[in-house]
This record gives sequence, structure tokens and C-alpha cells, in this order.
Amino acid sequence: MDARVSTDQLPAAPVRRRLEPGIIARQCRLISGLTLLAYVVSHLINHSFGLISLDAMEWGRRWFLAFWRTPIATTALYGAVVVHIALALWSLYGRRRLLRMPAWEAAQLLLGLSIPPLLAEHVLGTRFAHQFYGVNDSYAYVVWATWVFAWDKGVTQVVALLVAWLHAAIGIHFWLRVKPWYPRAIPFLYAAALIVPLLALIGYLEAALFVVERARDPDWLRPALAAMRLPGPEMARDALTVKNWVFSALGSLLVLILILRQVRAWWERRHGVVRVTYPDGRVVEVPPGTTVLEASRLGGVPHASVCGGRGRCSTCRIRLGPGMEHVPPAGAEETRVLERIAAPPLVRLACQLKPTRDLHVVPLLPPTATARDGFKKPGYLNGQEREIAILFADLRAFTQMSENRLPYDVVFLLNRYFSEMGRAVERTGGRVDKFIGDGVMALFGIDSGPERGCRDALAGARAMAENLSALNAALKHDLMQPLKIGIGIHTGTAIVGEMGYARATSVTAIGDAVNTASRLESMTKEFDAQLVVSQEVVDRAGVDLSRYPAREVDIRGRRQALNVRVIDNASELPVEAGAAPA
Repeated sequence: MDARVSTDQLPAAPVRRRLEPGIIARQCRLISGLTLLAYVVSHLINHSFGLISLDAMEWGRRWFLAFWRTPIATTALYGAVVVHIALALWSLYGRRRLLRMPAWEAAQLLLGLSIPPLLAEHVLGTRFAHQFYGVNDSYAYVVWATWVFAWDKGVTQVVALLVAWLHAAIGIHFWLRVKPWYPRAIPFLYAAALIVPLLALIGYLEAALFVVERARDPDWLRPALAAMRLPGPEMARDALTVKNWVFSALGSLLVLILILRQVRAWWERRHGVVRVTYPDGRVVEVPPGTTVLEASRLGGVPHASVCGGRGRCSTCRIRLGPGMEHVPPAGAEETRVLERIAAPPLVRLACQLKPTRDLHVVPLLPPTATARDGFKKPGYLNGQEREIAILFADLRAFTQMSENRLPYDVVFLLNRYFSEMGRAVERTGGRVDKFIGDGVMALFGIDSGPERGCRDALAGARAMAENLSALNAALKHDLMQPLKIGIGIHTGTAIVGEMGYARATSVTAIGDAVNTASRLESMTKEFDAQLVVSQEVVDRAGVDLSRYPAREVDIRGRRQALNVRVIDNASELPVEAGAAPA
């Protein structure tokens, strides 16, 4: 079946920017998560003061409590806890198949659900005990209770710290990885993610060693215990009751979620299925209300989704096929993301689209797509015809030269050569397309247009020749004879786009103009010259190369002969031809 449809069949996206339930949920998850992270970070920094002394920890604690135990901060903190847990349970309910999720997402979910049981006793023994029983929950009290009175509680607190921090780190990473600046910030954030919990653990353990040692001295222990105002058996019973109530409530909610999932599945089966068809002919049947991304996961279809289906990265985007006239319009959040990447009309986000009828889809990115693929890119990366200048360069007789050299010497020499040629191309406004054996392909004028591209290509040829002369001078004691190069330049219309697979993807060009430039480079051997450039390049560049011999050459695959200029030494090009204008 032909998957091509007219763009005017696509339902128009709404222009209004109303807040949707999904948007509100994501914003609440983010705000509550950042609130909890702020509390954890400030708490861990306070822990790290244990590297100085127990008194330093107490000094930091006064500032910590001065903020977090105010009515506003307390409300925000415990509100964030409730909201974050509620949204986690809602997310659990919303998943169509619990076991079909990325490993990182499953890890974050399991870590998050394990935090309340791990921290319950700590919260009850500190804030609860202080609020209702007047306990002085100082660091001396906490360390004594967790390492002297019951050392296993101290181990639990260390585990809780690591679990909470890892859960937060995963969330922050998958929130920020879709930001263009994030790759540059990774080293600093990664260092902070290691240093903060490490210093906190060392400070906490240093304080524990100090208290354990001092607790052996009755003269220190008696006043210390008196200052703690330890609770009696009544508080222990009440704390146990509250803990059991919290555990029962969470357990009951989890069971309720699982029951509701089964009820929903039964209801959806009674109301039919939607068939999602993929390019390879695979068909996945899902209940209405299932997103295309969830359908891919249910059917085992590899599908990119860097942000885990939260509608932020755009890597799950698809092109709609037959059946697209029935899809619901994009919501405000999806429209915003699609506009950010300048998506064509037939493109939608698989994680947001919930088809109500049978639909054909084509995933646009490979399953190995990364966060960078979700950034806005120039339109030509998707494939456009552009008039550009193409340069090919190749070392002469390098195979014979390398026969008597050690592999290390060959690699060293080629890397030096590629480095010099690459710098010459980039310095003159070109883009290195690829290195082929001992050859170079470069593109000029992709963004600046053919006239500027042709001038830059000539400037690139001059710079390559100059850099090669400098390289020969630097390696004159290592070379039996100087390195020689042949360069061919042509201009014309080519198809430019990002092509390849996975990590082997790059911006390249294909077409008759590319093949012609390659042929001109080969002709430098026939003319025993360093540069052969088509007259079309010369005319487009607007330079005078009449002093150089003109030739009419036949190019295989072309009906008409091609006029070219033959230059023995590209470094002798006139300044107006060999230097791109500012």
C-alpha cells in the first residue's frame, strides 16, 4: 500500500496553548523532584562538615533547619514528597506493559519506590520525634542512634543515601540530556555527582567514628544523652504504628494500581484494538489510548526514545501514513516540540500520539539515536538539493612510499597529513566530508551559497598546498621524497544530507557534480599538475585564472566536454583566488 498522503490531509494542530494534564503532570514531577533534590543536596553538604568536626556539622545544621523547618519550606518539602510519590504511582498505572521499558527507566522507578521504606525510620526518628516528643534530633543524637544504639540503622542510612542520590542523578541526566548545552556541562555535573555524596559519606562516617569513640567515656555520654532528650517507649510504639500505617498505605496503593490496570485491560479488550503498521510490514495490535511508542515497545519494535517517552527529546518522531486522517490533533506540548525542530507537517511524536484507528507509521530515527538527534538542525540535513563546490584531494604514489615503512610510521604520517588538510579546509570555510584511504573529500558553500563556496574551495586548495609544503619541510628527514597531492574542484547541484548508520552518520553529498570533482582530481596525474578546476568554479568564484592553461576534457557519464583550468602549483594561485573574502 502506498504510504504517501497529501499534507493537506493532516489534521491541523491547535493554535491555542492550553495546559494539558500531561503537561501539568510533567511540570509537577519536575518541580517536586527539584525541591527534593535541593533538600538532599543541602543535607549532604551539611553531612560533609563532619570532615571538620561534629561541632561544624551542628553549626551547619542550624542554618539548614532555619530554612527547611519554616512553615513554607516544610509545606513545600512534604508536598513534594506526596506529589512525587503520587505521580510515580500514576506513571505505573499508565504503562501498558510494565516489563517493556528501558533499563534506566526501570532502575529509576525501582530506586524511587525503595526510598520511602529506607527513609521511613530516619524521618520518624528525627522530625517526627522532634515535632511530637521534643527530641533534640542533633547530629550527635542521629549518629549515636544509628551507630552506637543500633549500628544496622547506620548501614540502612548509607544505603538510603546512595539510593536517593542515584535516583535523583538518573532523573537529572534524562531531564537535561535533551538540552543543547548539556554535553559541555557533563564533566562538571558528573564531578559534582561523585563529589557531593562522597564527601557526605566520609563526613558522616568521620562523625560516627568520633561519637563511637567518645561514647565509651561516661563523662561525655551522660550529658550528651541528657541533651538529646531521648524519647520513651510511648514514642517508639507511636513511631512503629505510623511506620506500619505508611507501609500499609503504600502497599495498598500499589495493589490498587495493579488491580486497576487489569480492569482497564479488560475494558479495552472489550472495545476493540488499534492496528499500528510499521515499514517492515509488522503489525502491532493495541487498545485505543495506547501511544505509538508504547505500541512499539509492546510489539518489540526497536524505537528511539531518549527522554523515555516524556515528549521532550523528539527522537521518537514518526511520519504518518495511511490512516493519518483519523489521528487526533497534536496538543500544545507536542506542537511546541515539533516547532522547535521545524518538523514537516506529516511528522508527529510517537510518545504523544494515541491513534484511535488503524495507522501506518514510519519511525524517522534509528533506535540508536542520541540526544543530539533531537536538537534542531539545518533543513538540508534531512536531504536537499543544493548547488555547492566539491573538492577532492589525493596523495600521489603514497602506496609505494608506504611499502617499506612500519605500520606505525604509515599511520603517523597519514594522521599528520590529514590534520594539515583538515585544518586547511576548515580554515577556509569548508566542511571535511570524509577521508577515503589517503584522499580527502570536502564540501564548500553548503550554508553560504555557490559563489562563496567556489571562492572558498579555491582558497582551500591554496591552503592545502601551502600546508603540504610546510609538512614536507617539517618531515624532510623522514621522507625519501616530498609528499605530492592532486586536487580536483567542481561545482554543481548535489543532494546534501545526513547519511549513514548509527555512529557512521555524517553530512555528505551525492550526485553528478561529486563524481565530476573526483574525475578532475584523477586528471591531475594525466596533466602532471597539482590542481584541476572546472571553468564553472572559476566563473562562479569571479576570479581571473586566464594565465593558466585551459583544457577541454571528457568526463565519463557526461555528454558534453568540460572546460577546466590546469594549475601546476595551487599555492601560486593569485590572492583573489586563493583567499576567501571576509
